[in-house]
Amino acid sequence: MSTERFSRFADFYPFYLAEHANPTCRRLHFVGSTLVLACLWRLLATGNVAWLLYALLCGYGFAWVGHFFFEKNRPATFKYPLYSFMGDWVMYADIWRGRVKL
Repeated sequence: MSTERFSRFADFYPFYLAEHANPTCRRLHFVGSTLVLACLWRLLATGNVAWLLYALLCGYGFAWVGHFFFEKNRPATFKYPLYSFMGDWVMYADIWRGRVKL
């Protein structure tokens, strides 16, 4: 992991993408993020706060499996929690737009 500190998300995002070079890792992030959205929808539909826990488990669980077993690196969220969270959703949108390949 880089020792560089990022002061702008625009500078961080290329680093974030480089930390997700493995296609399986990106796919796991995509599945996890999609499940997060489904869990949040269930939370809103039912009012059952357990869905918030499920959302966290899906989001972080799938991402961390991708990093530890496929990417073989430490998730950026440990060092850059806010930028990493933002990066997850920007990458998710970029996958839908075709800017990042699965």
